[in-house]
Amino acid sequence: MISTENTTTNEFPGHIEEVPGGGIVLSKLDELVNWARSNSLWPLTFATSCCGIEYMQVAGPKYDFSRFGFEVARATPRQADVIIIAGTIVNKMAPVLKRLYDQMADPKYVIAMGACAISGGPFFYNTYSVVKGADHVIPVDVYSPGCPPRPEALIHALITLQDKIKMGMTREQMKSGL
Repeated sequence: MISTENTTTNEFPGHIEEVPGGGIVLSKLDELVNWARSNSLWPLTFATSCCGIEYMQVAGPKYDFSRFGFEVARATPRQADVIIIAGTIVNKMAPVLKRLYDQMADPKYVIAMGACAISGGPFFYNTYSVVKGADHVIPVDVYSPGCPPRPEALIHALITLQDKIKMGMTREQMKSGL
């Protein structure tokens, strides 16, 4: 019996057993599915303010989030499985955000990037038109604080989401019992 330890993020997770007939049986299929999901996330951008500029930097050559498995950024919710909310959400945009979230295929994940997406930010005070945070409209998996957060913070949020998916700790996986 050979047991492999998951020492790096790109190593195959799971347990490999040798069968007496010479074949190999892979166990823990859920871990394999979660590993595959976490390394092939396609983000949908919902950038409404200055955090969108920081999001653009993450896709550039200096930070290059494609090396973590997020390369295929989509402009349509039907092909994306993680939505990155970057910026202020006003009351008129909240139904649009909810509609985009509802159009995404399951499992779907949400990252709230920046103070405005998390809590309304500096624009929340003395105004009636700003939503207090993305979690008042749709459920959020990972928060990336800052005003605006640095590209490193967004990469950290993406890696945190990958780790949550691998461990089966996202709200989508806990709801469905995976």
